[in-house]
Amino acid sequence: MANPGDFSAVWTVPLSNGVHKVEFEHGTTSGKRVIIVDGLEVFRKNWMFRLVGKEHFHVGSKRAFVQIDAQGFTYEYTLNVDGKTLKKFVENRRKTTKTWLPRLSGEDHRVVLEKDTLDVFVD
Repeated sequence: MANPGDFSAVWTVPLSNGVHKVEFEHGTTSGKRVIIVDGLEVFRKNWMFRLVGKEHFHVGSKRAFVQIDAQGFTYEYTLNVDGKTLKKFVENRRKTTKTWLPRLSGEDHRVVLEKDTLDVFVD
């Protein structure tokens, strides 16, 4: 597993069942790609001739992919969740969910209401 400074990109993804951390490692000479979700490796390719493209995986129950694009001699990494860029996904979640973070008996908890289905998730 890579050291924290070895990651090309790190994102946080808020879902009803919690906030997930996605880490992406990209070997820009070898094409190596590693995706880690919540500390668990979910995708690895050690050698690739194509240095750009998409890598698909899941974050919780949501489909996601990392888009790798070349910008001259640098690379740009974009996370897409449920068919949307992470920014649009988070904006949509703000409209369709309500989240509370109560502290009870000295412990932090997370309560999420999905407004469209009225589903409630706790912790």
